[in-house]
Amino acid sequence: MTDDPIKFAYWVPNVSGGLVISDIEQRTNWTPDYNRKLAQIAEAAGFDYALSQIRFTAGYGADNQHESVAFSHDLLAHTTRLKVIAAILPGPWNPAVVAKQIATISHLTDARIAVNIVSGWFRGEFSAIGELWLDHDERYRRSEEFIRALKGIWTEDDFTFRGDFYRFVRYTMKPKPLHPLPEVFQGGSSRAARDMAARVSDWYFTNGNTPEGLRAQVEDIRAKTAETGNRVKIGINAFAVVRDSEQAARAVVQEIVAKANPEAVQGFAHEVKNAGKSSPEGEGNWAKSGFADLVQYNDGFRTDLIGTPQQVAERILALKEAGADLVLLGFLHFQEEVAYFGQHVLPLVRALEARRRADRVAAE
Repeated sequence: MTDDPIKFAYWVPNVSGGLVISDIEQRTNWTPDYNRKLAQIAEAAGFDYALSQIRFTAGYGADNQHESVAFSHDLLAHTTRLKVIAAILPGPWNPAVVAKQIATISHLTDARIAVNIVSGWFRGEFSAIGELWLDHDERYRRSEEFIRALKGIWTEDDFTFRGDFYRFVRYTMKPKPLHPLPEVFQGGSSRAARDMAARVSDWYFTNGNTPEGLRAQVEDIRAKTAETGNRVKIGINAFAVVRDSEQAARAVVQEIVAKANPEAVQGFAHEVKNAGKSSPEGEGNWAKSGFADLVQYNDGFRTDLIGTPQQVAERILALKEAGADLVLLGFLHFQEEVAYFGQHVLPLVRALEARRRADRVAAE
């Protein structure tokens, strides 16, 4: 476990429907005004990152979507410290375009922009916009070339690259991004996803999991990075429900699941499980997800950040001890709950971290 403080990010609700496929009442809103205020609340609360989502078509409650790069830039313009991660989908985007966009935003926002390269799971989305749908591992091969191209353009003059998906001949882009360079995030749980992270990514996002499940993934990636020499940090998804009592928090989750939209959840399950089954090992991010897991898009309930502030803080520390460098959080009522998390949970996490550091020093 690192002595660096664990970092916190939140999902930007730039897509309608919130972060659950449920008809439960939510005070979360996808509009720019709501999100600007949320970003300011999160920054004041001590969050490090915000992750904007990328969707091109409606489905599973996400009837309205704002584009991720432009939306991320707007949030950066209304904050001073928060870093914003813009989700990018290879296929619709070319790495030369993204490299230029992100470099410009870097200059406009004091290097607070990052990217999350999404390999894609929604075949219907690709078909709807006329993009070629690749097999599972081919999507990750394309994403790896995309990342190599981004990093090459950002760091080299006369950049030349000959891949199967992208080619560059003595390309020089100026100005390059400010330092530190934009961090590159990616997600996935398949063999291809973890291997790609070990080779080229700065951060690896995994779906919600227990500390034991997370530790197994971290150990696998660490073994791979020992060969590649690429230092990869680990982020884990979670849906936080923090209340004055554990009973009250559990009741909220029960209501979310009870009011889930079965048809939408099953449609989502069909798409994501098919995407995972196409991998050589027949698994993906959602291979072992049940109905309740799928109500929250990325298995957020499985991380079990559900309970009192003390319980949630202790579980976050357990995730850190299992190898997490960052927790990516979703909430039901974002503005109120992000503020509550910053006031009641984050100080407890920092106190627990300080106590663990003191205990280690005393034992040495």
